[in-house]
Amino acid sequence: MRRTMKYMAGALVAASLVGCTNLDENLYDQVASQNYYNTKSDVIRAVFRPFEHAFWSVQSRHVLNEESADQLITPTREDWWDDGGRWARMHRHEWLTTNGEAQTEYNGCFQGIMQANLVIEDLEQRSAAKFGFSDAEFKNLKAQNRVLRAWFYLRLLDAFRNIPLAVSYYDTSKNSTGQVEPRKVYDFIESELKAALPELTRKTSLGGNQAAQGQWTQASAAALLVRLYLNAKVYIGEDHYTECAQYAQDILDGKYGSYKVADRWDAAFDWDNQTSDEVIFAFPGSAGRTHWHYNGDMFWWSVPSKASDWLKDTKNKVGTHNIKYSASPSYNPKGEKYTYELGMPIERFKQYPSDVRLKMYTNLGNNRREGLFIFGKISYTDDKGQTAYLKDHNGRYTLDLRDAVGKFGGTDGNKWLATSESRLEDGDDNSGWMFAKYPLYSDDESGQLEADYCEIRLPEIIYSLAECKLRSGDATTAAQLLNSVRKRNYPSADWSTALYAPEGTAQLDLKEMLAEWGREFFAEGRRRIDLIRFGKFLDAWWDKKADADSHTLIFPLHRDILGANRSLKQNPGY
Repeated sequence: MRRTMKYMAGALVAASLVGCTNLDENLYDQVASQNYYNTKSDVIRAVFRPFEHAFWSVQSRHVLNEESADQLITPTREDWWDDGGRWARMHRHEWLTTNGEAQTEYNGCFQGIMQANLVIEDLEQRSAAKFGFSDAEFKNLKAQNRVLRAWFYLRLLDAFRNIPLAVSYYDTSKNSTGQVEPRKVYDFIESELKAALPELTRKTSLGGNQAAQGQWTQASAAALLVRLYLNAKVYIGEDHYTECAQYAQDILDGKYGSYKVADRWDAAFDWDNQTSDEVIFAFPGSAGRTHWHYNGDMFWWSVPSKASDWLKDTKNKVGTHNIKYSASPSYNPKGEKYTYELGMPIERFKQYPSDVRLKMYTNLGNNRREGLFIFGKISYTDDKGQTAYLKDHNGRYTLDLRDAVGKFGGTDGNKWLATSESRLEDGDDNSGWMFAKYPLYSDDESGQLEADYCEIRLPEIIYSLAECKLRSGDATTAAQLLNSVRKRNYPSADWSTALYAPEGTAQLDLKEMLAEWGREFFAEGRRRIDLIRFGKFLDAWWDKKADADSHTLIFPLHRDILGANRSLKQNPGY
C-alpha cells in the first residue's frame, strides 16, 4: 500500500502512521516512561505501537491454524523440510509440549495484550485537550486498543481455551495468576467489544479504508463479535447463532459502515486493497517497511524455491522463495483419487471446473494478476531470451507439480509411480499444487509487496450469516447469501450449474458449507476453527488417522510457559 506520509492532526486517520513507520521495540520501552507523552505525535505513536506487534504476530496463528488442518501441508522435500518431524506432528495432531509453534502464539498474544493494557491505562490518566485531541478522538484511540486487546484474547481463547486474564499493565493485582474459566474470557471479550464499538468511527462512504486502513472501526469490532458468537458452542458450550446472525445482518445492512463485495476474488489481497470496499480490517503493509504476511511462515514460501527466475522478483526485500506449503493431495502416487471427506482442496475447487481461481497464477503486468494456483511445468524466459523451466531446489530435475505427494523427481507429470504409499515424509519438490493468495509482482511493478494484510473481509460476514441460516433450516437464504459472493468466481454462463439452488443446481448442506468455507478462505489462517465448529477436526484425512480423543481440540502450554508461572496448569490430555 503506497501512501504520502505527512502528519495528520486528526487522530482518526492516525493509523496511516502505523503502516508507514517502522516502530522498533526500543520505542515501546520508552512509552513505559511517564515522560514519554509530550506531543500529539507521541500519543499517536504510543497508541499504534501494539498494532505493529499485532501484525507481526499473525504469523504464528497462520501456522497453527493451517498446518494442523486438512488443506495445507509441508511435506519433506528430499533434503529439505523434515525439520525433525515438526510439520508431520502438526499435521497428524501429535504435537508435543516442547513444540514452539503454540508457544510463539501464546507469548505473542500476551505481549500484545500487555502493550494494549499500557496504552489504555496511560490514556485514562491523560487529557485529550492537552495534546490537541477532541474528546471523541481520544475515546476512539482508547477504544481501538480495547478492540485490539479483545482480538488477542479471542485468539488465545481459540487456541488454548484455559488462559489467564490480564487487564492491567501497572496494577498486576487486577490480573489473574492462573487460568480462568473460558466463560470469563468469553464474557470479557464480548463486553469489551460492545463497550468499545460506539466509540469507534463508522466508514460512511465507499472507496475503501484508504488512509484509515489499519484502524479498528465499528464494523471491524462488530465482525469480531460475529467471530465470537459463531464459535460460541466451541468456546463455552452455548449456541449463540442468533446473536451472530444479528450482528452479521447489521453489518450487511450498513449499520456499522459502507462495504460491498468486490467484483474480483483477488481485489481484497491486491497491492491497492486500501481501495477495496470488501476489506473491513487490514494491517497496512509496504515494501519499504513491514510486510509480515510476505514472510516465510505465510505467503512467501508457498511457491517453488527458484520461483524468482519465473516471477522476476530477485530485487525484492524479503529474500528467496521456498517450497514450504502445498495443497494437501487429492491423488496417491499411482494417480488414484482419494476418497477422504476432508482435505483434497484442489478437488473441492474442481467440483466447479470453471472457477477462475483454478487458473495458473500469472502476473499480467501493470500490477495485476490472475489465478490462485501453481501447477504443472512452469516456463519462463531466461537471461538469454530462451524459454526455460523451473527446476527443483537442487537444480536436478524440471518441476512438474501435481496434486499428489511422492518422490516423483523428473517423472513427467502425465506419468505416475508404481507405489501408492504416500506420507509427508515421501515428498519432493513436485509434491502438491502451490499457490499465491497475495500477488507476487515482479521487480518492474510498483505493487510489489504493497498489499495490506486483510484480517477481516465482508465475505466472512456473509458466510457466517449463511451458516447461521443453514443451521436454522433456511437453506434458501443461506444459498442466496453464498451466491452473492460465489458468482464472481464463475463465468455467468455457468451460474446455472455453479450457484446453489434455487439460483443454480448446486446443492447446499452442512458438508458443502464446510467445503465452501475452505474454497473462499483457502490459506487465510482459519481452517482449524472451521473444522472444529463442524465437528471434523478429529476425523481422518490424508496421512492422518482419526484422533483417539478430543484433547487436541486445543493446544498445550509449552513447558517453558509452565515453568515461568507455577500457577498455570497444563491443558487436559497433555
